[in-house]
Amino acid sequence: MAIQWWQVLLLSLYAGYQILDELQFYSSISAPVFAGLFAGLVMGDIKTGLLIGGSMQLTVLGVGTFGGASRIDANSGTVLATAFSVSLGWDPEQAIATIAVPVAALMIQMDILGRFTNTYFAHRIDAHVENFNYKGIERNYLAGAIPWSLSRMLPVFLALAFGGGLVEQVVAILNGDLKWLGDGLSVAGAVLPAVGFAILLRYLPVKKHFPYLILGFVLTALLTTVFGNIQFLGASVASVVEEFSGVFNSLPMLGIAAIGFSLAAISYKNHINVPVVQSSSNSSAEGEIEDDEI
Repeated sequence: MAIQWWQVLLLSLYAGYQILDELQFYSSISAPVFAGLFAGLVMGDIKTGLLIGGSMQLTVLGVGTFGGASRIDANSGTVLATAFSVSLGWDPEQAIATIAVPVAALMIQMDILGRFTNTYFAHRIDAHVENFNYKGIERNYLAGAIPWSLSRMLPVFLALAFGGGLVEQVVAILNGDLKWLGDGLSVAGAVLPAVGFAILLRYLPVKKHFPYLILGFVLTALLTTVFGNIQFLGASVASVVEEFSGVFNSLPMLGIAAIGFSLAAISYKNHINVPVVQSSSNSSAEGEIEDDEI
């Protein structure tokens, strides 16, 4: 299935908007999981979009920016991986490892270019401040959004418009002569979310709150096992008794999220009731970040 012109247009416009949302509006539309949802809707396969977006969301779960540092653009990688995965019928895990992660890493250079170009408008604003030219300040402030948007919009547009042939050749090779490599990339794509969890645990104060970590893991494991066995039992009974019409669903992610929210609320209440001791350092001796610097 070829990517239509209107799909290229919509995905490119979203790529240009999502960085502005991340910098100013903070509506979570710039999150990788939403990028996967939007790309899936545009391409007509929401399941693939959510799978790729969710995996990329978990992959960058513990990645943050400090000061003016650049980080990988998981949103653009998600958009391109979803578009090519759906259009070429490609395995989502392969698309994650072959397109989403490399594109996200390469987009760091575009982020730096966008920041570098934006300094032109910053200097113009400084000049207008000295002259008390408020209209000029507003104009250049708004114009500063242009290089940010183009830093994402142009690469996504060019890749979608002209990169389909190259990606199709890569898919044919990975599913043909280099199938062993394609299978390895699928495994790597499935493992990548664990990397995000590892990075997150590195920066969270796990040593201080390890009981919550153990409790959350055990509750999730137990409830998943219980619900999984109940679902298996219901399916087995339904296969034997024709009149049996009961439906047994597995543990929803909403239930796990509610457990996590409850534990987080307990931790937050305990934290605000403890006097805060000022420290000259933002991190503990073990390197754990204990404030909201991210």
